[in-house]
Amino acid sequence: MRILEFFILLLFYSADSQNSTTNFEYSVYSSNSTNSGNNSTNRRTIKIGISAAETTQTGSVGWSVCGGAVPLAIERLRQFGFVENFDFEYIVEYTECDLGSVVRAGMKFIKEDKVDVIIGPPCAQALRTMSILASNSRKPVLGYGFVSDSDLSDVIRFPYLTTVLPNSQMLGFAVANVLQQYHWSRVAMLYYQSDIQYCSSVMTDVESTLSDPEADFDVNIVIKAEIYLNDEETTDIVLQSVKSRARIILWCSQTAFEKRDYLLRIHGHDMISDEYVHIMLSMRNIAFGVQSTLGKNLFSQSGLTPIWESFSEGTDGLEPIAKQAAQRMLVLDVNSEVIDKAYLHYMQNNIIKAVREAPMNCSTVACMSANNTVMGAYARHLFDVVYLYGVALTHTNSTDPEVYSNVDVIVPQFITSFQGMTGEVKISTNLTRMSIFQLYGLNAEYDQVAYINFTFINEKMNVSLFYKDEFPTVWHFYSNHRPLDTPICGFLGKSCPVSFFQQYQLLIIVAIIVIILMLITLIIGCCYIAPSRRAEQLRINSEWQIPFLSLMEPENRKNAHHTSKRSLQSAQTGESKTTAISDFCENYTIMIYEKDLVLTAKFQYTNLTKSDMEKFVKLRKLEHENLNKFIGLSIDGSQFISVTKLCSRGSLQDILSRGNFSMDYFFMFCIIKDIAEGLNYLHKSFLRLHGNLRSATCLVNDSWQVKLAEFGMENLVENETPPKKRLLWVAPEVLRGSLTVSQMDPSADVYSFAIVASEILTKKEAWDFLDRKEDSEEIVYMVKKGGVFPIRPELVTDIPDVNPDLIRLVKDCWAEDPEDRPNSENICKTLKSLKPKSKSNLMDHVFNMLEEYTQTLEVEVEERTKELTLEKKKADILLSRMLPKQVAERLKAGQTVEPEGFDSVTVFFSDVVKFTQLSQKCSPFQVVNLLNDLYSNFDTIIEEHGVYKVESIGDGYLCVSGLPTRNGYAHIKQIVDMSLQFMEYCRNFKIPHLPREQVELRIGVNSGPCVAGVVGLSMPRYCLFGDTVNTASRMESNGKPSQIHMSEAAHFLLTSHYPHQYETSSRGEVIIKGKGVMETFWVLGKLEEDVVDRISTPEIKLEPILKKEIEIRSISSHGSRPSSVIDPLQDHRKFKKDQPIYFV
Repeated sequence: MRILEFFILLLFYSADSQNSTTNFEYSVYSSNSTNSGNNSTNRRTIKIGISAAETTQTGSVGWSVCGGAVPLAIERLRQFGFVENFDFEYIVEYTECDLGSVVRAGMKFIKEDKVDVIIGPPCAQALRTMSILASNSRKPVLGYGFVSDSDLSDVIRFPYLTTVLPNSQMLGFAVANVLQQYHWSRVAMLYYQSDIQYCSSVMTDVESTLSDPEADFDVNIVIKAEIYLNDEETTDIVLQSVKSRARIILWCSQTAFEKRDYLLRIHGHDMISDEYVHIMLSMRNIAFGVQSTLGKNLFSQSGLTPIWESFSEGTDGLEPIAKQAAQRMLVLDVNSEVIDKAYLHYMQNNIIKAVREAPMNCSTVACMSANNTVMGAYARHLFDVVYLYGVALTHTNSTDPEVYSNVDVIVPQFITSFQGMTGEVKISTNLTRMSIFQLYGLNAEYDQVAYINFTFINEKMNVSLFYKDEFPTVWHFYSNHRPLDTPICGFLGKSCPVSFFQQYQLLIIVAIIVIILMLITLIIGCCYIAPSRRAEQLRINSEWQIPFLSLMEPENRKNAHHTSKRSLQSAQTGESKTTAISDFCENYTIMIYEKDLVLTAKFQYTNLTKSDMEKFVKLRKLEHENLNKFIGLSIDGSQFISVTKLCSRGSLQDILSRGNFSMDYFFMFCIIKDIAEGLNYLHKSFLRLHGNLRSATCLVNDSWQVKLAEFGMENLVENETPPKKRLLWVAPEVLRGSLTVSQMDPSADVYSFAIVASEILTKKEAWDFLDRKEDSEEIVYMVKKGGVFPIRPELVTDIPDVNPDLIRLVKDCWAEDPEDRPNSENICKTLKSLKPKSKSNLMDHVFNMLEEYTQTLEVEVEERTKELTLEKKKADILLSRMLPKQVAERLKAGQTVEPEGFDSVTVFFSDVVKFTQLSQKCSPFQVVNLLNDLYSNFDTIIEEHGVYKVESIGDGYLCVSGLPTRNGYAHIKQIVDMSLQFMEYCRNFKIPHLPREQVELRIGVNSGPCVAGVVGLSMPRYCLFGDTVNTASRMESNGKPSQIHMSEAAHFLLTSHYPHQYETSSRGEVIIKGKGVMETFWVLGKLEEDVVDRISTPEIKLEPILKKEIEIRSISSHGSRPSSVIDPLQDHRKFKKDQPIYFV
């Protein structure tokens, strides 16, 4: 190829050295296209050299059926206001696709005719030759026709070649995406043979793309072959070979006759079953259509005639066959949707007329005999390429030949987009059309529709689906099933998979026999086993029933206390012993069952239902370390007697009522945790809740482990009225609704849990009747009544180390609204997180506690005190950095901090000048380091002057003096001294990564009254409010870089209380947003002691320079500050020179 280019250039230079003109064998038609109404002197004539083909692929690129697109495009350009100042002259040379003719025509165009632009030739190899000649003479070349080879997009070889066709390599990428989308990896490739080898070149590029070893999807091309329009025997052999190897066929054709011929041939070879998919590859923007003006049905999208229609006025009888074959066809083509279908129809009807009439005036035999109903396949592309040149020519905005003939000017204008006759045309930077491919199919009405869009942008193929459900949309002709690339039964239909039964027939029969024998054995076994299992089940179901005669009283039980009310010995050793009856004991009785001491309770006789009996069976199976084991129920006596395991230390109510046991926090915590664990287990069991949780139903065993009792017995006490004291643990919603246990929610148990926990923490009975004036009935009424502040027990404990979070948990559990109470699972999780890490269990804790108290009590107390002091010191230091010390002390004490007014304070605002521009030169980490270095030193300066730093916001800085500690009028001196030291520090401050940049501050100072207070609960902030803060902010925003801007009030304080110490200068009157006209001052520095203070300074007033709306607002330390106001005063140096200076 490079050798050919060398010979072309050599021939070109040889022709250039000759002075004679070569005679051509081809007819030349030239004409001027002028506008008679516009003959002004500034109009220019554009010479267009056209390398045309008359006998090569006449139906596709023949000049007789395509040439009319040139004047129609110029006409269309003028309609839209383009090329108004240009006329056109066309020089047509019939070079066909012959390279020698192309070279001669190219030299004639360039040397003799001096053309401005060259169109064609419409063949890839010939276009390469013409582009080489044009690139040497710096002439733009426009390509159309069979010019989709990928190498034509090489802007280095062909820098001035522009085409409106995408290259075939992009088509290959689109094909690969289609195959990957539908999971096809085995394909055949067919293409029609032609002299110009168009389809062969396209298929070669597609094949190279599919065979790329770096591709993500492997494709097996089983056959690639040519087929022929006029050679039926060879074509039939090829199709038969494809039929036995592939079901997904990629094919390419050049003409409409070839497309229809392919449909008829696949129908004849029975290749239109549900197994076949024929994907036509095209880059002509026509998809399923053909370009014809015959009165046929047109596609609604492209406005073209369907491919299955005949090419004559009448019918040839083959339309139904071709239409049926088209059902198995998909088309991958460039986007063919034409917006202006009316003009496309106009173009089809007038293109032959346009080539015959002026300015083309084509009178060749081909032109005169052309069929008026046929438009060339690439006529629309020729139209768009001429239209593209006209748009680019207009965009040069010049009629100077030195401008629009300069390829460096006009070629970049080709990179544009417009709606053409081949759809939307977008030219990329490599001067080829941007690849916008679409996969087309036919809907149920046989109208052309797009399924997938492929766009190649930034060397990446973007895929967009136009459907939501693939199968009914794309494969509706295939019974809603996507075809496979390899049929299930193979390509010859002889490899169908054998059914499971046929493959394993013998094994299946044996398995069935074995199964039948096993079933027979199972049935026989069930007949023998079922009765015994039923008997076993009856025994299990009756285990909860305890005969009354099996319950015996202990021998040492005292006759004087032969009653149902009993309490339990707190610390029992040896045999069980009864004690005197307490006010808080329940009707528990100790008895002997199967030689073991058990705890019994009596209930009134009632009728038990089947569901009650089933519940008792389940109750007996409940096992948990914090539930008192239910043994059974005696129902054959005069009363029902429940039997549970004995907990020798009694109930919590008994232990608390005696008051002779000392509990520390961990002891209390373990008891509360045991109750919560037992309650959580019940809530997750079939019972769903306890329903009668009280301190009297929380029993304690020898290991000080709490076990819940009296659960699941609600059906035995439904008809009994509980004593008023028992209602002290009942949730308010239960009291209001008089709910039964079955009607309660688990949240009622949570409320009862909170009451029991309050007893444990306070080590007093529920509601502490000894210190209350209300009795139990009044308390129940008040709980039932509720209100905004409902009555609850007081949680005052004498245990010093009680975790406040535990107190809050208890209070959450007795919330008035059941929805606000935590569930039992969350309670257990919270308690687990609150458990001291160094503790294991309660018994170990008791022993360790006794040992530690006797050995290391003093050391432990000292160490804990040191730790507490250290942590408190750390917390105090951290809090003092966030809030003033006085405020922090009040917050630590749990007191509210009321807003406080201060009669006179000085507020300081500063801002880093041009911080945004400075930040753009730095990375985020460098910005953070810069501000950290700057503000760390600022903080040190602040501490030296006793100023309180309120907050820093980004590059802004807010300080105040005179609050929260009042210091008379020293605040103005502290702020001014601090500001001067800030300025001095900034002058010496260097940015490590930007040594040439200087950090400048803009400072604003104002004095006056102010209100300060703490805002917020979760993150309290100490904020300032008042017009003094607003004015100080305005002083900063209206200041100048490296200047301290001071209000008149601040200046008055400075001059009156610290005279002759500072050098100030009046700025004059300035319009301040929200304040109006104010006289402000600059602080220039601090005077030395020997400066004479007799210099007087006249008052200088400046005219208002800027008017803005008055804004009244308060500023918090973390709020947004007003935006900077542009100061149009003269340069500060001149200002200092012209204005007098105050010495104060």
